[in-house]
Amino acid sequence: MWRFDRRLLLNFDWVLLGTVLVIGVMGLLNLYSATYTAPAYGTPLYLKQIYFFLGGLLLILAIISIDYRKLMAWNYPLYGASLLLLLAALFLGKTVGGSQRWIPLGFFNLQPSEPAKVMMVITLASYYYRKDTGKGFTLRELAVPVMLTLAPFLLIMKQPDLGTALIFAFIFVSMTLFVKLKWLTLGVLLTFCVTTVPVGWMYFLKPYQKQRIETFLNPEGDPHKAGYHIIQSKIAVGSGLKLGKGYLKGTQGHLDFLPERHTDFAFSVWAEEWGFVGSIFFVATYFFLLLWGMNVVTSSRDKFGAILAFGIISLIFWEAFINLAMVMGLLPVVGMPLPLFSYGGSSLFATLVGIGILMNIRMRRYLAPM
Repeated sequence: MWRFDRRLLLNFDWVLLGTVLVIGVMGLLNLYSATYTAPAYGTPLYLKQIYFFLGGLLLILAIISIDYRKLMAWNYPLYGASLLLLLAALFLGKTVGGSQRWIPLGFFNLQPSEPAKVMMVITLASYYYRKDTGKGFTLRELAVPVMLTLAPFLLIMKQPDLGTALIFAFIFVSMTLFVKLKWLTLGVLLTFCVTTVPVGWMYFLKPYQKQRIETFLNPEGDPHKAGYHIIQSKIAVGSGLKLGKGYLKGTQGHLDFLPERHTDFAFSVWAEEWGFVGSIFFVATYFFLLLWGMNVVTSSRDKFGAILAFGIISLIFWEAFINLAMVMGLLPVVGMPLPLFSYGGSSLFATLVGIGILMNIRMRRYLAPM
């Protein structure tokens, strides 16, 4: 007979859920401001995002009801399914702006690379847990996770989507450094990373991707074309000054100077309207989310849970860091949404699935180690 374990409710992570809700509400308010003056075609974007958010909360309820340790048995089927979806996007996907990244499902367009990130974290965590001997991983033992990472990386580069592909590389590096490595392995990996930069520039980056990097170094060199996004974003962020122009009173976004203000440059709208004080509050809330996630890592009773939680936090951190640095002109424009804040059903679902896994690990920290 099935019995409910009351300890799950006693260990429910209200702090993590509350922080996610605060960031989500800020994102919805910002999305409304960024799009309310746009021409209406169908359901407003902020309403769609509310539906996505509510659906994501239901996903969290489903995730926390299942012991996260079962993911070790499901990791390769989930990984295979994510690769099939990436292949489907290449052959059957919808092309927007020269990139073939979305699978039309009628009610919304699925971007398979978003859930693939979470599947990548689960796969690497499962592998590292199973193969960990406590002596440190060798180069030979890292061959499998390298190949597992390389497959989705290349499929996403084919779309092409450099920003998302780089996230897979950052996830691999972060999770690999989290587990114990032999010093020789670490030295070889660092050397490999350094030497691949010029090779990637010469043979793998497309002309428009090279142009983005060159524009980042000198955006004023082409202010009306390649440098337009960065320049307008920096103007929006800087014009907010100390307290901002006020909610719904931003000019860069509402007068259509700021491109992609509901997705990649959503934080630019926030900074313009809420100023330095509002931006600090947002960043502090986000930083607290990451710190609390690290608390989940340290409180986990088993190594699989710790590696898995660290992978989820790494994913959220790198996406947030790249987006915020991008809108402030500190990194090239690569098309990276800000998790829980930018518009997008696929990104929001993937992030909330990751949050659900973190809550799952936190709720079951009383269980005996595997």
